[in-house]
Amino acid sequence: MAQPLMPHATASWLVDNTALSFEQIAEFCGLHILEVQAIADDTAGTKYTGRDPVRAHELSMDEIHKGEANADYRLQMLKGPDPVRRTKGPRYTPVSKRQDKPDGIAWILRHHPEISDGAIGKLIGTTRTTIQAIRERTHWNISNIQPKDPVTLGLCSQRELDLLVTKAAKKAGIEAPTDNRLAGDREALIAELRLEREEAQRRAEEALRAEEALFSSPSQD
Repeated sequence: MAQPLMPHATASWLVDNTALSFEQIAEFCGLHILEVQAIADDTAGTKYTGRDPVRAHELSMDEIHKGEANADYRLQMLKGPDPVRRTKGPRYTPVSKRQDKPDGIAWILRHHPEISDGAIGKLIGTTRTTIQAIRERTHWNISNIQPKDPVTLGLCSQRELDLLVTKAAKKAGIEAPTDNRLAGDREALIAELRLEREEAQRRAEEALRAEEALFSSPSQD
C-alpha cells in the first residue's frame, strides 16, 4: 500500500485536524499505532510540523469524511511517491548497519523459530547461508554475536516484524505471541520505534523544505 511521502508529519496533521482514529491514521501512514499515540500525546522524541496530505494531493477531504464517519474504513491514497524497488535479491541495508545483521538474525532465531529462513532473509536482507551458519553456530564470528531485537538495531520496522510474526504463526498453525510491551512497557516500545522515526525525520526535513520553497516561490510568467 502506498504511503505518504512524510508519514510522521502527515500523522501529526491528521491527529490535529481530523477526527480519524489512531488505527486509521497508523494504517494510512504506515506507522505503528503507538507512534501515532505518542504524537497525539506530545511524547514523541521529535516534534513534527504537520504536513497537510490534502494540499499535497495524497488524500481527499471526501476520504477523510468517510473515515470520520466509519472507524472501520481504510483511507485510500490519491497518489504516492514512486519508490525504487529491487526486483531481485535481499533488501538493501546501509553499510553502517550491516555489522548488526547477525545479532538481529540470532534474535529472530531465538524468539521466533517459526519464521522461515527465506522470510528472515527478506526482512533483514541476508542469505540463507548466513542464517544457517548462525543457527548451527558455525558462523565465523559466532563468539561475538549477541541476539538483539532487529527493530532496535534499525534493520526493520516494528510493523514489518509484527506482520511477519503473525504470518509465520498462522502458517505454522500456532497462536501468534502477544506483545506484552503494549500493555506493560509502552515507554520502552516507543523508545525502540523512535530510532526508526528519527532516521525517517532526518530524511523528510530536506523534502519538506524543498516542498515549502516550491509553494512559497512566486510564479514565473
